Amino acid sequence: MSLAGITLDKLLIIAILAAVLIGPERLPALAERLGALVRGLRDLAGGAKARMREEMGPEFDEVDWKKLDPRQYDPRRIVAEALRDEPAPRPDFAAAAAGSAVATVSALPRRDDGPMRFDDEAT
Repeated sequence: MSLAGITLDKLLIIAILAAVLIGPERLPALAERLGALVRGLRDLAGGAKARMREEMGPEFDEVDWKKLDPRQYDPRRIVAEALRDEPAPRPDFAAAAAGSAVATVSALPRRDDGPMRFDDEAT
C-alpha cells in the first residue's frame, strides 16, 4: 500500500467521518491506541533490523534491499522480455546420435519383416 496517493483533503474527509461514526467521546482514546500501535510496529521493525545487522555483520549493510523488493517484479514485463529474446538454436540430435556409440534403429539386426524391436538374447 502506497501513501503517495493520500492528500490533505482525503485525510480531512477520513477525520470527519471518523469523528461522526466513532463519536467525539471515544475518538481521542482510539487515536491514542492507534498511535501506540504504530509506534509499537515501528519499534518492532527497528528491532528486527538491528538484530539482522547484529547477526549478519557488515554484509547486512552491503545488501541492496531495493533489488529484493518483490513489488518490482511485474509478470507482464517478465513475459514480454522472455518473448523478445531470441530462441536458443535447436541441437542437431541426428548428428549427435551418429557420432555416439549408441545403437540406432538402422543399426539393429534386421528380420525379414523389419528391424527387431528387442534383443532376443537379453530376454
